[in-house]
Amino acid sequence: MSSTPDTTPHGGTSLWPVGDDGRRIVRIGEDPDAIRVLTRALDARIIPGTYVSDGAPVVVEEISGAAGPESADEDVALPLTASVLKPSLLAALLAEHATVHGQKNGRTAEISPPGPVLSAVLARRAWPGLPVLRRIISTPVLRPDGTLLQTPGYDERTGFYLAGNTHLAPIPDHPTPDEVAAAREFLLERFLRDFPWRDPAADRANYLALLVTPLIRSFTRALSPFGLIEASMPGSGKTILTGCVGLLVGQTVQTWTESEDELRKTITTVLADDHGVIVFDNLEEGTVVNSAVLARLMTERTWSDRKLGTNTASTFANDRLWLATGNNLRTGGDMASRTVWVRLDPDCPRPEARTGFTIPNLDSWILDPRNRATVLRHILILILDWTSHGAPPASGAIPQMRQFTAWARHLGGFLEHHGITGFLANADSVRGLDDDNAEWRSFLHAWRDVHGDSRLTAQQLRVSGEPTAGTDPWAGTFPTTPAGKPVTTKSLGRRLAGHVDRWHTDIVLRSAIDSHHNCRTYWVEEASS
Repeated sequence: MSSTPDTTPHGGTSLWPVGDDGRRIVRIGEDPDAIRVLTRALDARIIPGTYVSDGAPVVVEEISGAAGPESADEDVALPLTASVLKPSLLAALLAEHATVHGQKNGRTAEISPPGPVLSAVLARRAWPGLPVLRRIISTPVLRPDGTLLQTPGYDERTGFYLAGNTHLAPIPDHPTPDEVAAAREFLLERFLRDFPWRDPAADRANYLALLVTPLIRSFTRALSPFGLIEASMPGSGKTILTGCVGLLVGQTVQTWTESEDELRKTITTVLADDHGVIVFDNLEEGTVVNSAVLARLMTERTWSDRKLGTNTASTFANDRLWLATGNNLRTGGDMASRTVWVRLDPDCPRPEARTGFTIPNLDSWILDPRNRATVLRHILILILDWTSHGAPPASGAIPQMRQFTAWARHLGGFLEHHGITGFLANADSVRGLDDDNAEWRSFLHAWRDVHGDSRLTAQQLRVSGEPTAGTDPWAGTFPTTPAGKPVTTKSLGRRLAGHVDRWHTDIVLRSAIDSHHNCRTYWVEEASS
């Protein structure tokens, strides 16, 4: 079997006989002996469902009474959790699964090991007998070898634990042409048919790529870009789109913050959980997504940070999908090149009043687990049809995405295999939504108009930026501080140095050392027509 449901203890438990009540019998002596025996017993998994994660023993438990989400913009918790063993939890689990015999009032009796003994047992970081648990997942995913992990329980090949889904029937490794055609028709002509894509091909293709990404990440092993689902006005359906992803693989909905420190804390907190998607929902209209912390996260395979409230650092795999929604958003800084856009434009006064949808009330329809299983089944059929044909990458040219080229080639190949066109075809149209690029382009063109080919030092340029006689030859494009004050020569020099040789659409800043005056000079060049 590809996966092993974890229902019975195994791995060295024969050292502890089974009593008449079905529980393992563990005999301990005084504290040193008790610590040694209980450590061996825990490492031999006398407690079912125990694993090791980041050096700590954990137990996989069902969450009782967990309510399902009532809307697409709520957190979606998994039905299982990996609880780190603490002395009190270990005592409870030992009482449930074992009979611990020790000395009590001068005679042998069942006891609960004292807290200091349990703390000593749990203090170690090496647990060679416990399987490594990497994540709990709620949906089948592709393994690195291209096979589908779909049997509920622990999967030794990936370290994932798949929660059961009673509404999802097994997916065939080689779907029939009829199954593939039905899956494609459902997703394109029913599920996604009525969204007001600004570009009917590109925005839909980009969304499908984001939707599939969490399910094939272990196979592609590729970094994925930030997904920005943006609309021209409220009521366009952007939250439903993110919710459709998050409801399938588990999501946490976070509030966007302009504070880099708070954003860093948020990232560390959510990576410690098992949510497959992190959504910054409903950013303030006109927000410019420009975060150095988020830009760094998008291009790193692991994230290391100090645990909140401790001095202990932890490292997490950066294997989640990061999304944001909002109206009339823009990007800035390095986020522009690390973002994939999905844009909606209903082009009507009251988009929330639209009717005649193929799937009425999609926002509530997707909350039904049976309907989510239907969507997931069709997606998985398309994925397995792609892999059964060798998972061909994109054959044509795709826009270069720096660290995300591998992601683009895999997802482009998946979409191309199913005849879905337009992937990343809106790259040129969204370039104008890069505030940083737009501001620098305007500044450099004004520079060209004011100074032509002249080579200037930062100080000379700074002097020329001062308005004279009430006129401003720069037309407001000259760099200022966030408060709108003139920048210093030193600050201007740093900004210029950061943009040397970086093209801003059709114009670029150049620089060289003037050996005669021993200083750096700058000038601009336009692309040849």
